Amino acid sequence: MSTPFAIAGQTVVLRPTTAAHVPTFLEILDHPDIAKWWGGYDLERVRRELLGPLGYAIELAGEVVGLIIYREERDPDHRHAAMDLALHPDQHSQGLGCDAMRAMARFLFERGHHRVVIDPAVDNERAIRSCRRAGFQPVGVMRSYERSADGVWHDALLMDLLSDDVV
Repeated sequence: MSTPFAIAGQTVVLRPTTAAHVPTFLEILDHPDIAKWWGGYDLERVRRELLGPLGYAIELAGEVVGLIIYREERDPDHRHAAMDLALHPDQHSQGLGCDAMRAMARFLFERGHHRVVIDPAVDNERAIRSCRRAGFQPVGVMRSYERSADGVWHDALLMDLLSDDVV
């Protein structure tokens, strides 16, 4: 199945990432409100992990305001997808993250996945609220799941959305 040029949400548009997005992504990921959750992204890591067929820029009225990435498990007995996103703090509390997650989930369901997961840090209350608004349900806490830029392991909340949940 081919990747679309753009994925439309109600308000945002998700566009495949290009090298032109790198400076904006670095600015977003370097913001103190984002870096505490997405620490350790330098130029090479952004190029390596956020560019390519699994990464999308989140655009609002033609301006890049965030990024969203996904991964796919292709084993037919465990097939599902995962996503993660970062939205510039100037754009928080407008429903844009929720819109981006819903758009990406629809795209992933169309690719044949029946389940999409996301795993915000348990302390990231804003992200958890946004995930809930997008329809994700808590599954459980994954203890010492992710190492932050401070070198300490932190818990994350596994949340999922099933294709049957989307009406």
